[in-house]
Amino acid sequence: MTLEPATRPTFYFIGVTTAKSSIMRVFPAWARHLGLGEAVIKGLDFPLHADPAAYREAVAFIKADPLSLGALVTTHKIDLFKACRDLFDEIDPLAAAMDETSCLSKRQGRLVCHAKDPITSGLALDAFLPPDHFAQTGAELLSIGAGGSTIAIVWALTRLERGANRPSRITVSDRDPERLAEIRRLHAALPPGVPIHYVLAETPVTNDALVGGLKPGSLTVNATGLGKDAPGSPLTEAARFPNGGIAWDLNYRGDLVFLDQARAQADASDLQVENGWVYFIHGWTRVIAEVFAIDIPTAGPDFDAISRIADDLGKAA
Repeated sequence: MTLEPATRPTFYFIGVTTAKSSIMRVFPAWARHLGLGEAVIKGLDFPLHADPAAYREAVAFIKADPLSLGALVTTHKIDLFKACRDLFDEIDPLAAAMDETSCLSKRQGRLVCHAKDPITSGLALDAFLPPDHFAQTGAELLSIGAGGSTIAIVWALTRLERGANRPSRITVSDRDPERLAEIRRLHAALPPGVPIHYVLAETPVTNDALVGGLKPGSLTVNATGLGKDAPGSPLTEAARFPNGGIAWDLNYRGDLVFLDQARAQADASDLQVENGWVYFIHGWTRVIAEVFAIDIPTAGPDFDAISRIADDLGKAA
């Protein structure tokens, strides 16, 4: 990875396989639509759980380079935050509470670390969940993968403002016991009222059993990155989703095995199947708004226009 001083206002995408993302086609069109002038996007690829020194090198570069304006962080949200915490001049309350960052911006030369996922996951959920879904069905949430996305989704669904419209039970599974211990620590600060269980799932068979034990109507989330950052699915072909449930893959590109597994059961189990496309749009627009200090609506005609641009250039699976 070569870090060269930017010659135009530059927005970075810190990920794993950034060149394959639809944002590389969508951002230039969004930039024209939003009046961002000569701004460009540049991907910075890191392997999963990269050397902390590599994260620090990239963040220090962005901080020091005048035309490097900020970044969206995916996949590496927790690892980058831990490696670079002392480099941030300011950490927003959500990032501090969740020990992760999905957005880096600069204000008057100060590098600011943000956690936007709690906001964007809530916007995405509200876009596809039926009204009062959890209150009316008593459904549960199973989130497979104990990374930053699950931290954000659980935060969004357990807020007291949701009243009775919260999952009756939440289960988080992961194959890494350290990740489970960390997310359990962070969840200790969540509002009371929703029981949360943590399951070590060293093989997909364990996740199969968790999915099979969910109440009707429950939401199952693939928050592992499998299907995009690495091939495969956290489930085997034997997994059976609950009747009337919702299967949400946070991915929209890749081999998308989880989505295929869910779609194969959609008719027989009255299963609603969602990919990560709406999450993609909300995630990127919230970070772009922060980095470029502009207002981007989250609904209405202007947001619909932004969505159409993305649909035309980077169609979801």
